Amino acid sequence: MSAARSSSLRAAPDRSAPPQPTVLVVDDDPSMQQALARLFRSVDLKVEVFGSTRELLEQQLPESAACLVLDVRLPGLSGLDFQAELAKSGTQIPIIFMTGHGDVPMSVKAMKAGATDFLIKPFRDQDMLDAVSHAIEHDRKRREAAAEIVGLRAQFEALTPREREIMGFVTIGLLNKQIAAELGLSLVTVKIHRGHLMRKMGARSLAELVRMADLLGLSRSRDKP
Repeated sequence: MSAARSSSLRAAPDRSAPPQPTVLVVDDDPSMQQALARLFRSVDLKVEVFGSTRELLEQQLPESAACLVLDVRLPGLSGLDFQAELAKSGTQIPIIFMTGHGDVPMSVKAMKAGATDFLIKPFRDQDMLDAVSHAIEHDRKRREAAAEIVGLRAQFEALTPREREIMGFVTIGLLNKQIAAELGLSLVTVKIHRGHLMRKMGARSLAELVRMADLLGLSRSRDKP
C-alpha cells in the first residue's frame, strides 16, 4: 500500500477534543529555545519560540489555553517591561519568568505584577513542566470564566425590562409579596415574571441567580435593583 493511500485511511481527528495548549517561549539563546521546545513537545504541548518580545508582538496570541515562558534579560524590551506592556494593553496570559541573573527584588516585582512563577537558570525540567502545567490550568479556568460571563450577559440581555427589574429585587432578598408591593403588581404577576427570568437565566435556585448577578456586576442595592 502506498504512503499516500495509507495516509488517506487514517482516522479523522477528534474535533470534539479541546484545542492543544500552547507554550510561547521568548529567549534570545537558540540553545535554550531548542531545549525548551524539545521539553514541551515531549509532553505533547504545542510550542512557539521567539528570540525577542518584538517577534512575539508580530504574532497573534493563541485562542486556546496558553502561557508565556519569558526570559528576563532580552534585547530591546526586557521581560519585566514586556510584562508591564501586556498589562497596560489588557492582554491576559500567565507568565513564567526565567533568568540566569535573578535576585529577590526582581522576582518579587515580577510576582507582584502577576507572574505565575520565577525560575532561576539552570532549573530542573520537572520544575519547568510543573510551572507550565499550573500556568496553563490557570489560563484555562480564566477563559472558562470569561466565556461564562459572555453567556450570562447574553441571557440577561434577553430578559424584558420588567424581568430585569424583578431580578434585581429578587437578588437582594425581597420576597414575592414585597416585590409586588414595590412595583404595584399582583403577586401572581410577580411569580410569573420570576419564573420566566429564572428559566431564561438558566438558574435552578435563588443562590445560583445571586451568583449570576454577582458575576455580571449587577447592583445589589435596594435603591438600584
